Amino acid sequence: MTHAHPIQLTTQVADIPGVNDRTAGLLRELGLTNVGKLIAHLPMRHERYETAPAISGIEPESVVSVQGTIDATRMVRAGRKPRFEAVMTDESGRLDLVWFNASYLAKKIHPGHQLRVQGKAKARAGSIQMVNPRFWIIEQDGSEHVDTNTETDAADQPELRPVYSASERIKSAQIARVIETVLDDALAQIDDHLPEVWRDERGLVPLATAYRMMHKPASEDEVGMARRRLAYDELFMLQVGVQIKRRYLRTTLVAPELAWSDEIDRRIRARLPFDLTTHQNAALRDVVADLTTTVPANRLVQGDVGSGKTVVALYAMLMAVASGHQAALMAPTSILAEQHLSSISSILTSSDVRVELLTGAVSTAERESILLRLVNGEIDILIGTHALLTEDVRFKSLALAVIDEQHRFGVEQRASLRTGSTVDTDTSHKSTPHVLVMTATPIPRTLTISLLGDLDVSTIEGLPPGRKPVETRVFPSTQRERVYEKVRERIDAGELVYVVAPTIDSTDDMGGVRDIAKWLENGPLHDVRVAVMHGQLKQATRDAVMERFRQGEIKCLVATTVIEVGVDVPQACVMVIEYGERFGLSQLHQLRGRVGRGSAASACWLIADPTTPEAHLRLDAIRTISDGFALAEKDFEIRGPGEMFGTRQSGKLPFRVADLAKDHELLRQARRDAIIWVEHSPALDKPGDALLVRRLGKMWGDTLGLVDVG
Repeated sequence: MTHAHPIQLTTQVADIPGVNDRTAGLLRELGLTNVGKLIAHLPMRHERYETAPAISGIEPESVVSVQGTIDATRMVRAGRKPRFEAVMTDESGRLDLVWFNASYLAKKIHPGHQLRVQGKAKARAGSIQMVNPRFWIIEQDGSEHVDTNTETDAADQPELRPVYSASERIKSAQIARVIETVLDDALAQIDDHLPEVWRDERGLVPLATAYRMMHKPASEDEVGMARRRLAYDELFMLQVGVQIKRRYLRTTLVAPELAWSDEIDRRIRARLPFDLTTHQNAALRDVVADLTTTVPANRLVQGDVGSGKTVVALYAMLMAVASGHQAALMAPTSILAEQHLSSISSILTSSDVRVELLTGAVSTAERESILLRLVNGEIDILIGTHALLTEDVRFKSLALAVIDEQHRFGVEQRASLRTGSTVDTDTSHKSTPHVLVMTATPIPRTLTISLLGDLDVSTIEGLPPGRKPVETRVFPSTQRERVYEKVRERIDAGELVYVVAPTIDSTDDMGGVRDIAKWLENGPLHDVRVAVMHGQLKQATRDAVMERFRQGEIKCLVATTVIEVGVDVPQACVMVIEYGERFGLSQLHQLRGRVGRGSAASACWLIADPTTPEAHLRLDAIRTISDGFALAEKDFEIRGPGEMFGTRQSGKLPFRVADLAKDHELLRQARRDAIIWVEHSPALDKPGDALLVRRLGKMWGDTLGLVDVG
């Protein structure tokens, strides 16, 4: 179609012919500000209009086209929205039709008219109804007269209709009409970042063709071909970014080459409280191999709750200290940082290694003292939280940065530790620290090779000697008193108990930590010492409570998820999780990991009333699966990558088309292709790379932390 002013991808929606100011404003509310963004607004799904042979053959919730005779009509003006109603019949039955805010139809549709209607059928009050259907009036000669005010403007509707994400104020059909207006002009301006030969070898349609097939498909096969191309693009550009970042870290930056010898190994192992397992030793070999070169390590050590990752990290930090450098350990919460300080200080008792803690709770004077000693090299290992990332934290010679529970930190924070932490004493030999990240939330392989492709991965499987599996059961709330009778029996036998609830204070439908503790003190545990633990308590108070619990003075600790990680009390053998349906699967597994740390048989009892299919799946999984890696795969299957990875912390996952849970083979293909592309053009500066680079930065720059690279 031809316009007085040619349509460009940058043309504002208000300048599109036929789009009035109101529609333009509603489109802008959805972020659809110009033609390019309209074309990128892909359909959520495509509806196929099936032709029903008769009204009686219409199935509720189906999208159909059916023909009949109008028997009766009326206008209803009661309520906020006036509506026009009509009854359509054929020889087999009756179909009720309703149009809201369409009083003009009273002059258009009359009893005796033959109509063909298209829409979604719904069961209502014993009948079948269509709301706001498209319609055509069938003339006596059999021709169809389309109503130009309804959501269609052509009698020959496509078999597949795109359905767009819309809003209460602008409907999918309105968006479809605007896209239809500009589609041909826009497609002519879409350049392809993949060469024709590359596309042909991989069976990919051109990019403009893919967008046409999405917005105006001739068949379901076309939708499939379009989806494959657009999903491939997302995965391929993700992998190119990952490979570029990986290459940059390994070929441009230089890290300190740490010393290692049999003597250093013997001295470190002599400090450890137990012999390392086979899997710990394997992970350690990977880490030692990384740290003894000048190529910056960028390794993920993942292992189940209690598998002994921290010992591997401590070994690496002591290598840095033995080599005359410093190490940092960053944890997501102050409780976990304090737990690391306690366990590491215990292991290093009577050694010359100087360890300090830096969190937001440290006083101004103490902080200034730590920062001065840090820059002077008088602190060997600094443990802390996000407080380590502030601009005034400077090391004399940081050789290793360890990041615990890495999924809670964004890539920019990893980059900050790597690039801005060491004093520039000699800019010609500026080095970057090795980075070791660890997580007790096992990451499915699909996510590992996609979002963490710049990391080498070591996996610690199994549990340390002496750790026993935890019995896990799920009880409905109607059996709450029975659960606490069993709790009382375990406390009487000398064991300690955690009780976890999602909130500090009660809500309309859920008890909080404070009220649950009061109920226990006045009821099932009336003569037992109960205490609460939550994030609103002062640090000194939390420390005192935990120490009394550890010593057995407190028998039952009622807490929020503040105890999810980093709390190690071997005498605690039972955990009760209230409102278990409110927690995520990985969080439930983390909480369960707080028990089973001693020699006694341990149990995790969940009190839950699941109301959704997903909640039932989560609870069934936590009850039947004890292996964290198997649970991670199940969690990925249930929730998908966005929720698992925590988009708030890890950057957005801008997948509009690709589905990591389903596109396994396409992801593998994209990864192989990205390696080929980057090997051919390591700097992405070859002819034809410019468009790919622009789209890569737009799609994945923030998520991948490509600020690291430039």
